[in-house]
Amino acid sequence: MGIKLSTRKIALYPGTFDPITKGHFDLIERALELFDEVIVAVAISEDKKPMFSLEERIQMTKKAIEHLDNVIVVGFDNLTIELAHSHGATILIRGLRAVSDFEYELQLGYLNNSLDDTIETIYLMPKLQHAFISSSIVRNLLKFNAKTSHLLPVEVQKIIGNMT
Repeated sequence: MGIKLSTRKIALYPGTFDPITKGHFDLIERALELFDEVIVAVAISEDKKPMFSLEERIQMTKKAIEHLDNVIVVGFDNLTIELAHSHGATILIRGLRAVSDFEYELQLGYLNNSLDDTIETIYLMPKLQHAFISSSIVRNLLKFNAKTSHLLPVEVQKIIGNMT
């Protein structure tokens, strides 16, 4: 009888995280229940013209997850599949808030599968109380100095408060 060596399941959660919200954080926590390690990959996303620089988004994300074990944060500007390969990730995590997210995420999942069919895409839905939260909603509220504390992790709210 041979000994079966277990392999660690490493998941990559890519996104712009401009900024990271309670919805994103919810998915990270839930992904940790499913996988041994979660890599939160903050995309440079210049085409989206983010409100916060890559360095600021990485800093906010690191602060939000600093108390979690087995989560790391990296920045990237290459293909998600290439990043997954470089970190040994075999699972991509994507969030679905509404039906409107589904078509885009499905196309992205198929594209990634066409590039490497050994990497699976797993779609997670945030808890209902976070389903309406998006980074774009937060950015719009920030432009008007409106309340965002109910949408952001406390650590992220503090960082943004110190920036303004």
